[in-house]
Amino acid sequence: MLLLEARFSVVQMNTNRRSRSNQPSRLPSSGESGIENERVLVLVFESISWDIHTLCAVASLSRRFCAIARRILWRRLCVNRAPGMVAALSGADPSWRIDGGWHALAKLMFFCGGGESTRYFNLSQPSPGHFACESRFSKTSGRFFLPKNCRRDLLYISDPCEHHAVGGDEHLGVFRGVFREFMRSKTRECLVRRQAALEEKARCPYCGGRVWSMTAARLVPKSAARRLGSREGGLEFFVCVNGHLHGTCWLIPLSSSSDEEDRVRRSFTIYSSLYRLSL
Repeated sequence: MLLLEARFSVVQMNTNRRSRSNQPSRLPSSGESGIENERVLVLVFESISWDIHTLCAVASLSRRFCAIARRILWRRLCVNRAPGMVAALSGADPSWRIDGGWHALAKLMFFCGGGESTRYFNLSQPSPGHFACESRFSKTSGRFFLPKNCRRDLLYISDPCEHHAVGGDEHLGVFRGVFREFMRSKTRECLVRRQAALEEKARCPYCGGRVWSMTAARLVPKSAARRLGSREGGLEFFVCVNGHLHGTCWLIPLSSSSDEEDRVRRSFTIYSSLYRLSL
């Protein structure tokens, strides 16, 4: 915060100097000052590469800063960190509204929601959420989570975040994703046609909306488990009314043999190539 305050002060002084040079006879009005402050915040965050921790701290300072963050900063953060993904989700103009809001998309990009027991997935104890320093989202991976009649939908899915689980040889994997225009998607149409019920207790960890269990709706394709490196029946995921996806799975431990390591290395190379093509 000290670094943020220092940079804020420097940029504010430079802005005031330009204002005095252009209009030496008067100071800016209160309305102009508010606009300038928003511009200053953008400049400050550009100078620190849109640090997510600092933005969260600033947004929690007051209602005014929270409003500025919701109106401008969260969107600019998403565009700066994932321009290709944002363009695909929102269309050619990134200023368009996005389902659930830009703050929810930013949280989904940088926060792993952890896991807890559900009807179809049992954990001995909850696994807490945390900031994810780096996350990769792929629309290529997203196709593996779509039923055959919904393959035209666009879904970005993250790599599973590995969590330590108490007992057993398997590790807990936590993944998340987001649909483009979920209200118009084939996936939602399929859920409505099957009269799938919204969950009573579960909520989206990113926007707070109600969710469908894709496991309960029998819309989890077998390809999803293969893509995650999980066993069939060892995963569950939810989709909320705004198109945010979150889920958990059991990750099968890999063999330590040299042959298996070579196979994994080749698989990783293929996956990296697919990921670059998907951008």
